[in-house]
Amino acid sequence: MFFGLELSHLQIYWWVIISLLGGFLVFMFFIQGGQTLIDELSKNELEKTMFINSLGRKWELGFTTLVMFGGAAFAAFPLFYSTSFGGAYWAWLSILFCFIIQAISYEYRKKDNNLYGAKTYELFLKINGFLGVFLIGIALSSFFSGSYFRLSEYNFVFWDHPLRGLELLFNPLNYLLGFALVFLSRILGAAYFMNNIKDDEIKMRCVRKIYINTFLFLPFFIAFIIWIFLKDGFFIDEQKVVSIKSYIYLLNFLNHPLILIFFILGILLVLAGIFQAIKKCTKAIFTLGIGVVLVVFNLFLSLGLGNSPFYPSISHLQSSLTLENASSSYYTLSVMSYVSLLIPFVLAYIIYSWNAMDKIKITKEEMSNNEHIY
Repeated sequence: MFFGLELSHLQIYWWVIISLLGGFLVFMFFIQGGQTLIDELSKNELEKTMFINSLGRKWELGFTTLVMFGGAAFAAFPLFYSTSFGGAYWAWLSILFCFIIQAISYEYRKKDNNLYGAKTYELFLKINGFLGVFLIGIALSSFFSGSYFRLSEYNFVFWDHPLRGLELLFNPLNYLLGFALVFLSRILGAAYFMNNIKDDEIKMRCVRKIYINTFLFLPFFIAFIIWIFLKDGFFIDEQKVVSIKSYIYLLNFLNHPLILIFFILGILLVLAGIFQAIKKCTKAIFTLGIGVVLVVFNLFLSLGLGNSPFYPSISHLQSSLTLENASSSYYTLSVMSYVSLLIPFVLAYIIYSWNAMDKIKITKEEMSNNEHIY
């Protein structure tokens, strides 16, 4: 089946998978967003315990999605993995640190004889929620703004900036996506609490937070879209030569109408989910989730399937990475494609586990009468 496909088709197939994982990863940021809202939404220790236990049931799914995204990138496009993770290692180590302290926090916050106290681990959750999401937004923004790397003829990576990825923070336009993701994650987190916690007063507080963070999210997201559509981008011609061209990212969408249609549909679903949440609908998180996945999925697709490199180089344009020059071999992609057929079963298990965990909603009575985990 897969061994009969052309190499270019396999490359596209795996970019579709990575794009889909990227969409799920951003949706799972509701965990990080929820962590930033714990102190703002809780009025006492009991309510704080409710929020942390609500997120504690799902935090591993977010971490797993991040690992799957990195693993798929490594397996299908190893040159991208080695260039980004190997060259910009200070940026990725900072992101990894933010997620490590998240895992530690859920594990040790309520352990007996806690040396540092619960407050320390709650601070770690906030760092993961704010800084972790922001830095991932900065890293993803580099897919459009470019990075400082060069490749030798043997594909050895030379990073042309001593900060190894953290120099992306010097470009204020990269902040647009970083802040947009932070406020989006808080919207998702509040919508998730409305679905997972059964308490009318908490639901009203969540609605107020969704109002505030929507007004903060929209300007940054709209500014990001305007920026990438109007900026000079990285263009690949028929001879595979990379150059700078105006409006290339807008043209990528216009040249692929289906991608544009589903991108707009995703935006409309995000807005519909926000409207549902404001109307106190407990199912808003699912409308929001589908919308977020569609937006990110099609944004990634526009890069890989358009006439632009998905990981451009500012230092040396011809070192920019495309699906063609960054992928694994034909044999590797073919074998992995058979393994990818298990993905629907994994998704089905995640959906089953989600429903099983949320069958009984979290209440104050449950947290008062039973020994909580986190």
